[in-house]
Amino acid sequence: MLSREDYLYFTDRALDGMAAIVVELGDERANRAAYPGANSPYALLHHCLCVIETWVGGFVRGRPIDRDRDAEFTATGPVELLVERCATVRAQMHTDVVDAHPEQFLLQEPPADFLGPPTRLTQGGALQHVFEELAQHHGQMETLRDVLAAAPVRPLETA
Repeated sequence: MLSREDYLYFTDRALDGMAAIVVELGDERANRAAYPGANSPYALLHHCLCVIETWVGGFVRGRPIDRDRDAEFTATGPVELLVERCATVRAQMHTDVVDAHPEQFLLQEPPADFLGPPTRLTQGGALQHVFEELAQHHGQMETLRDVLAAAPVRPLETA
């Protein structure tokens, strides 16, 4: 059985890697799609933070959930603020994982439109789903970084 410490080690590695990618890319590149139909690295990290807040904070720990999943993939903004939010969400996740009961069922059941696993999950299962999302999107961001790092810098459009 995976310990809480081991779990947090691997989730931290994914979050640290994603945060490093958006910092490396900077505001302009981190907010840009590498190719048509791709998500920006900024949006992917934002999405992952929402996944943590929803699945760990909401379904595992029982806090209220207010989520617009579709909007997560169009999020933009300053990298510095996203990285600060990443540190805050990560710290809360550490507390929540320590307080979780992996063998017990979720305190809230996910709605069908949250696109999680199509089975009733334990708290441990939901935590594994969070790691699945973090690992998947970290790898995706590494590929996007490689494409975006080679692209010329353009000024960030402001509304």
